[in-house]
Order: sequence, then structure tokens, then C-alpha cells
Amino acid sequence: MKMIAPWTRFYSNSCCLCCHVRTGTILLGASYLVINAVVLLILLSSLAYPSQHFSSPELGDLDFMDDANMCIAVAISLLMILICAMATYGAYKRRAAWIVPFFCYQIFDFALSALVAITVLVYPSSIQEYIRQLPPDFPYKEDALSVNSTCLVLIVLLFIGIVLAFKGYLISCVWNCYRYINGRNNSDVLVYVTSNDSTVLLPPYDDATVTGIAKEPPPPYVSA
Repeated sequence: MKMIAPWTRFYSNSCCLCCHVRTGTILLGASYLVINAVVLLILLSSLAYPSQHFSSPELGDLDFMDDANMCIAVAISLLMILICAMATYGAYKRRAAWIVPFFCYQIFDFALSALVAITVLVYPSSIQEYIRQLPPDFPYKEDALSVNSTCLVLIVLLFIGIVLAFKGYLISCVWNCYRYINGRNNSDVLVYVTSNDSTVLLPPYDDATVTGIAKEPPPPYVSA
């Protein structure tokens, strides 16, 4: 009896909107690529024109980053653009190794979000302390401080839980795409044949050929 790993039961070739995992990974990588490209353009424009800064009546003054932090943000944006481009190209050209950096980034991002949720559970008062440190003209700051601390913690945990579930689903889509491409490129993939509600596991062609040659022929038939 062949044992099946628990995580293989969740393997699927389809993702959201009933599209293929390869198509979903291409769209996901392209969307991340566009978002990081827009962020990079904003950062470069801020470096090119330091006298101008972004401000709005809803968000207040956003000119809070010095040149050192701006350069670090530009480097991170360039790295993210490279990782997203590799994932998009790898999914399009069916190269599984190119998807691994993007998958590792997703795991790292999921771990950071999980740490935020754990911090909220262990230190519930940290939410109100963080809100008090926001700028005075930050929108809905006073309304958030007036909410009961328990309700505020529950709202934040619910929001983080939804975000974690969504990120976990995206991770599963990218992982299934990696498995699909890796299986297509692997020449030793076993073939399953189903007939009459029974599944038969066929050996690879090379092994079957070698085994057939190695067997000795049956003895000749001798009449009595």
C-alpha cells in the first residue's frame, strides 16, 4: 500500500476564478510587478525632487523618510521587481526554479503577518500605543482611540486573520503551480490509469523495459 503525504491531498491545478494555477501565478506575479514598479517610480521621483513631497488632507504629510531610508526602500523595490519578474517568467516558460524566490518571499511575508497577530494577542495594549504615536491629523485617530480596547483587539485580529487566509491561499496557488511545472518537466513522472473504479500505478518506461529484458525466458514446452 502506497502512503500519501497529507499535503498532497490539497493539490489542485485550479485556483481563484476557476483558472489554472499557472495562469494565476502569472497574473499574481504581474500584479506584484506593477505595484512595485509604481512604488519605485514614486520613490525615484521623491529622490529626484526632494523639495516636493506627497501630502493629502486624508493622510497628512508623508514626507517622513530621509535619504538613507529612501535608498533602502528603492533597493527593496528593485529586488521585489526582480523576484516578481522571475516568477512571471518562470510560470510562463515552465521553469519551476524561477518561482522559488517568489515563493520564499510569500512565506516570509506570511510569517511577518503571523508575528503581528501573535504580538496583538500577547500585548493587546500595543494597538492603542501605536495609534497614539500616529500624526495628530491622521484620519479617524480619535475615533479609534475612543473604541473599547477589547473590541479594537477583536477587530484587528479579525482583519489580520482575513489577510492571513488570503495570503495562505496565494501561497498554495504558487506552490501548486511549482508542483505542476516540476511534474511536467520531470521525465520520471509515474502514470496513473483508472478503470472500473480501480487505480493502477504504472512503473516508468525505462524500468519496465530493463526489468523485461532481465527476466529469463520461460522453459521450452516439452510434449509428454
